[in-house]
This record gives sequence, structure tokens and C-alpha cells, in this order.
Amino acid sequence: MTILAAAAFSAAIMNNTEAEKSIHDFTMYSIKSEATPLKKYKGKVLLVVNTASKCGLTPQYKGLQSLYDSKKKEGLVVLGFPANNFGNQEPGSDKEISAFCTENYGVTFPMFSKISVKGDDIHPLYKWLINATDKQGDIKWNFAKFVIGKDGQVAARFSPQTKPDNKKLLAAIDAALAK
Repeated sequence: MTILAAAAFSAAIMNNTEAEKSIHDFTMYSIKSEATPLKKYKGKVLLVVNTASKCGLTPQYKGLQSLYDSKKKEGLVVLGFPANNFGNQEPGSDKEISAFCTENYGVTFPMFSKISVKGDDIHPLYKWLINATDKQGDIKWNFAKFVIGKDGQVAARFSPQTKPDNKKLLAAIDAALAK
């Protein structure tokens, strides 16, 4: 086997392994800089959202918190991932973001350290999420939403404009909770 063929073979294996991952394989840092293995959410339905504090969609935090409050006993966990990829709308530090979310929206759902959700420095979690929903392409803006089933796989993806009380989003969450 030539070096080029061996490299292509290795890349194919890596791509297959990547495609077979679940969200539970990732460890992220909480907004308080604590390593958080996402396997702690096995058996839960997750709503993964890239967030920003200075965006026209920022008021969605209120709806996300309400959704979390109303469905957490059923097994839903909202996970917020601040990102500064769109118009410098999340310029703050993790500490500033945490204070903003708590003071303005009473956020109690898990928030994570700021990451990149697109571009050359995209975090592997978001690369995996996008690859799982490749027909929809890159993240277009703040507050894109991914519903993750109890098995750790992407069940549905919704646009940033989809509000947390949207009937189709709620139906996708309820279907994932029912499995």
C-alpha cells in the first residue's frame, strides 16, 4: 500500500469513527471552567443551543429557561454554548456571560465555556453536530438548536429563529422524551 493510499484509508477510518460518535463522547468545560463529560447526560434528551448576549435573538434565553423548567422532570436538559462567531455578539468573558444570563434571564440550565461554532477554529462538538445534519450546512447564526436523543444522537435541528415554544421543536423534544 502506498503512503498516499494508507493516508486515505486512515482518513476514511477516522471519518467513520467520527460519524459513529455520540454527544456522550465529548467533554466540555462548564462556564465555571469545570471539565464536564457529556456522558453525564446519558438517558436524557438534550437541547444544544449556541448562544450570544448581544443578539436580537438573546431574549430566547427566557424561553429556553421556561422550556427547561417545564420539561426537566421529564428528562430534558438545555445546554447553552456561548459563541462569538456572528457580529461580535458574545464578546464577554465566561464570568461576564454567566452573570448576564443569571441576572437578566434567571438561567439555571447548564452553560458552557465560550467556543467557536464555525470557521477554522470550530469546536469538535459543533463539527460533529453539523456533520450529523449535513444537509443543513454550517451554523447560520446564534441560537441554532439541536435536539439530541437519549442515545446521544442528533434527532432534529432547528434554525436560530425557531423559538423555544415552537410547536415543531416541542414535538421533536416530546418524541425524543417518549423513546
